[in-house]
Amino acid sequence: MQAEYRQRREQLMAKIGNGTAIFRSAPMAVMHNDVEYVYRQESDFFYLTGFNEPQTVAVLAPHHPEHRFVLFVQPKDREKEVWSGYRCGVDAAKEIYGADAAYPIAELDEKLPQYLEKCDRIYYHLGRDRPFNDNILGHYQGLLRTYPKRGTGPIAIEDTGPILHSMRLIKSQAELDLMRQAVAIATEAHNHALKITAPGRYEYEIQAEIEHIFRLRGGMGPAYPSIVAAGANACVLHYIENNCQMQDQDLLLIDAGCAYGYYNSDITRTFPVNGKFTPEQKILYEIVLEAQEKAIAQVQPGNPFTAPHDTAVRVLTEGLVEIGILKGEIDKLIEEEKYKPFYMHRTSHWLGLDVHDVGLYQHGEDKPQLLQSGQVLTIEPGLYIVPDTKPAEDQPEIDPRWVGIGIRIEDDVLVTPDGNEVLTAGVPKAVNEVER
Repeated sequence: MQAEYRQRREQLMAKIGNGTAIFRSAPMAVMHNDVEYVYRQESDFFYLTGFNEPQTVAVLAPHHPEHRFVLFVQPKDREKEVWSGYRCGVDAAKEIYGADAAYPIAELDEKLPQYLEKCDRIYYHLGRDRPFNDNILGHYQGLLRTYPKRGTGPIAIEDTGPILHSMRLIKSQAELDLMRQAVAIATEAHNHALKITAPGRYEYEIQAEIEHIFRLRGGMGPAYPSIVAAGANACVLHYIENNCQMQDQDLLLIDAGCAYGYYNSDITRTFPVNGKFTPEQKILYEIVLEAQEKAIAQVQPGNPFTAPHDTAVRVLTEGLVEIGILKGEIDKLIEEEKYKPFYMHRTSHWLGLDVHDVGLYQHGEDKPQLLQSGQVLTIEPGLYIVPDTKPAEDQPEIDPRWVGIGIRIEDDVLVTPDGNEVLTAGVPKAVNEVER
């Protein structure tokens, strides 16, 4: 992978010209008292370096005659490594990670100016690390004060996001290989969950079985908190308590993805706990499934990112009118968003190093991002008849037989040169496949 990281850095440096880009590693996060969460590197930092340690800074200075890629890292420290794990150290940062120069992190303020004084702008994302933001701003302001004496130095700070995130939006073959593995593991876990679900079992039992497979197959664990929602719990979009007992005529909604090599899958399936849909569940499920399949058909290079969502909304609205939950003319219902009490989220998001991955969705008003080969997005329509839902104005009261049903179906879809590939096709979703 080091050749891949090097190629990404070269691509970014070609785009920033005479600038200097600075990236800060993710901080450690405290779980409770003095116990920390398992460390997870900041995604932009990892994308460019593959380096997985905290208290690290990466500098890209394409204008520098010798040091185009510089790492500031924690030095080797035997006593601390006994307690907290091995460190790469300064020497290995060059040998293993390909840095042209590497220094202890304590020398950042001393060494950084030499990589800034000849650049024309600083590329840096002003993130949540306020002290480090202030540090970079301090260097910038100091160089501005001395600019008249030299006639060189940064005269602007520009966010790295617009440049770097457009790169991350198009997945390389190496990235797709990792995503396919994340999908394969999650596919096995979802298919296992379908087999073992039964009335009387608890949501957390299914969660445990799913996440066991994630780790057993070499995954880093869940890509996000797993949602295992039975009955009306499925109407809570981010339900993660997972502590209820499944009843005989419940549906079970499982939204669970695996992280593998820092890349993620994101899959949702909904199926009957006892193996058979009730008539009402089946009707709503088939509406959602049709919406999803037609939305997936819109994943084509050159189509706007909004096309799958617009298609899903139309199919869902038509279905709700047909069964009497909505009434009125379809186009007007969509324009007035009368469907929103039952479908309140978007149909898609980008997927990659982050579950809700980076990349523009719009280029200004009414200019949606166009789909391109190499992008990966989710397609996840749903219907949620929340127990206390109040219909929109001029809409009928909800028949109690629909109340408490929540359904979502989600696949990960790769845009290909001539269409799309459903990466998660190995998880059943047709009615005759999910019924037992």
